[in-house]
Amino acid sequence: MPQGSQAVALLVRGDRAVLRHVRMLGAQHTLYLGSKSCASEQGPCVPARQYLSDCYVEGNVDFIFGDSKAMFEHCEIHAIAHKLIFLTAQSKHYAQEASGYVFDHCRVTADAGAEHIFLGRPWRPYCTVVFLNTMLDAHIEPAGWREWHPGETHSFETSFYAEFHSSGVGASPQSRDSHSKQLSRDETQPYSIRVFLAGNDRWNPKTIK
Repeated sequence: MPQGSQAVALLVRGDRAVLRHVRMLGAQHTLYLGSKSCASEQGPCVPARQYLSDCYVEGNVDFIFGDSKAMFEHCEIHAIAHKLIFLTAQSKHYAQEASGYVFDHCRVTADAGAEHIFLGRPWRPYCTVVFLNTMLDAHIEPAGWREWHPGETHSFETSFYAEFHSSGVGASPQSRDSHSKQLSRDETQPYSIRVFLAGNDRWNPKTIK
C-alpha cells in the first residue's frame, strides 16, 4: 500500500469498550469508532460507547471517525505531516442518535510538516465533537472547524462543535467559526464521563480495572 494512503489501524463497534495505553498509528482514517449498527442513514442506530484513556492516535485526514459515543481522556492526538489535516470526522446520522466525541484533558500535537490543521469536519449533518481542557500545542487554523465541502454541503448548520478552556498556541476562541460554541463550565456537565457514557445501565468505565 502506498505510504500515506487510507488504512484503518483499529475499528471498534462494541459497546462498553475500554482502551488504555493503546498506540494507534496511521494516516487517513486511522481510528474508526462506530455504533453497533444502523438500519439506514435515518436510523435507528444501536449505540456503542467507548472510553479511551492515555492513548496515542496519529494521522492526517479524518483520522478519528465514525458514529460511536466516545470519550478520550488524557490522550495525545498527533497530526502527521500533510497539507490539510482534520483530526475528526464524526458521523452522527440523525439528531437523536446517541453519538458524539468528547476529548477531555487531552493534548493535540503535530509534526513540523503539518500545515493546515482543523479540529474536525462533519462527515454527516449531525456531528457532535467537544474538546474540554485540551492543550492545543499544534497550530490549529483559527476557525478551528471546517465544513465537509465548503460551498457544497451545509452540515455546520446541524452539527455541534464546542470547546471549553482550550489552551496552547492553537487556542483561538475569538476566531473560531461562528457555528461552533465556547462552553461555560455549567454547559460542560453533559460531557462529563459519568453523564456522557452512562446510558441506561449507568456504566462508568473508570470502575473497570
